[in-house]
Amino acid sequence: MVQASEGGGAVSEAPDEEVRVLFIEDDPAVAEMYKLKLELDGYTVTVAKDGEEGLQLANETPPDIIFLDTRLPKMDGFAVLERLRGTDRTKDIPVIILSNYGERELVDRGLKLGALEYLIKSQTTPANLSRGVEGWLRE
Repeated sequence: MVQASEGGGAVSEAPDEEVRVLFIEDDPAVAEMYKLKLELDGYTVTVAKDGEEGLQLANETPPDIIFLDTRLPKMDGFAVLERLRGTDRTKDIPVIILSNYGERELVDRGLKLGALEYLIKSQTTPANLSRGVEGWLRE
């Protein structure tokens, strides 16, 4: 949600309820860039640095939405997504893949495994990602 400020610019309005985001990304700079914007917009963000940690965090405290890289240490994003979809506790959590790789077969694989959307990092700004959260949560 965005509302106009007195100065004419737009200011982001925090979500009404706490929205917990799990960001599974092995590149600390990329993770921090998106995390900072999401937190500025009022979301609570946890970052996992590899697939195993992401899966563990998702099962311990299921987030409202997950952003998932495909190339990860210990367990790749596709394996993580498959495991998330195979468990009652995590099967309905919206998962958005955020990857450097946009080859058609990878996109198709991610969507077939149950990702809501497959985004390419170079085409996705932190602001665009943050703006999309509420829509993805409604799907």
